[in-house]
Amino acid sequence: MSNDQPFTAQRTPKYVGRFAPSPSGPLHFGSLVSALASYLDAKANNGLWLLRIEDLDPPREPAGAAKKIIQQLESLGLTWDDEVLFQSKRIDAYDTALMTLASEGLCFHCSCSRRDVKTMKGGYSGKCRSNGLSARELQYPIKKQHSTSIRIRTDLKKVGFEDAILGPFSSQLSESGGDFIIRRKDGMIAYQLAVVIDDAWQGVTNIVRGTDLLSSTPKQRYLQTVLGLAQPTYAHIPIVTDTNGTKLSKQAFARAIDTEDAFPLLFRALLLLGQRPPERQFSRSPNSLLNWAIEHWELQSVPKLASIVFDSVLY
Repeated sequence: MSNDQPFTAQRTPKYVGRFAPSPSGPLHFGSLVSALASYLDAKANNGLWLLRIEDLDPPREPAGAAKKIIQQLESLGLTWDDEVLFQSKRIDAYDTALMTLASEGLCFHCSCSRRDVKTMKGGYSGKCRSNGLSARELQYPIKKQHSTSIRIRTDLKKVGFEDAILGPFSSQLSESGGDFIIRRKDGMIAYQLAVVIDDAWQGVTNIVRGTDLLSSTPKQRYLQTVLGLAQPTYAHIPIVTDTNGTKLSKQAFARAIDTEDAFPLLFRALLLLGQRPPERQFSRSPNSLLNWAIEHWELQSVPKLASIVFDSVLY
């Protein structure tokens, strides 16, 4: 793929799914569950499944983490279609999107710190809106002069969508954080903008991911609307927690999965996702288990929960 058309879908199949981990560490069981759900939903619908490495935060990315994630997925039999997309190669596309938003008068500089925002009732108050931001300003080499973040105006926008698992969901953006950051003070493009641009460019039609990102979906759909981009179908699966209710995450030092145990890992993940594979049928072969899971995948069997405890899944 080339990066010449940052907003234009590169393909138009009926179904294109994706898994988009950040390389802040190897995959743990929670990220495996997300990867498996998106993979199965794509393959059960005769679609494509893409892998995108969201490597836009170098200070939080250990050397070799992206390579390790790729190796883990391959070892589990979760193979992707097309080449791996690295967000670090897509900076020009994000800058173009930022200029587009600025030209519409939707962006402004913000000097508020996180501490400042915490003192505001109901999220960001719009304190810096009068600062403005022009597209012409972004044409100059200001990338090394980052003393402010850039936010997008949300006004009184209410965004709703039909989640394929959880049903109707809506959010009044002004009441759920308000104007949100699309470029950070350190000059890095924020997750919300980057993910929208790449989903559109890759032609992603269906996104299956954890409920920890449910609150991000209205923001992303708002960006899709103002940029004139297609809106994928979303399905949010339960996040995996430990017995204390803490989400399994790299930040919480979740243990990396051992792909030598591919069969039991995949089996437990399927159970958590509400699927019921007959264990004795597979002779502990990961490939035969995946083939069964594709053929019998039922998205509506996924629990309609925000989270589920890892130790509650038995096999």
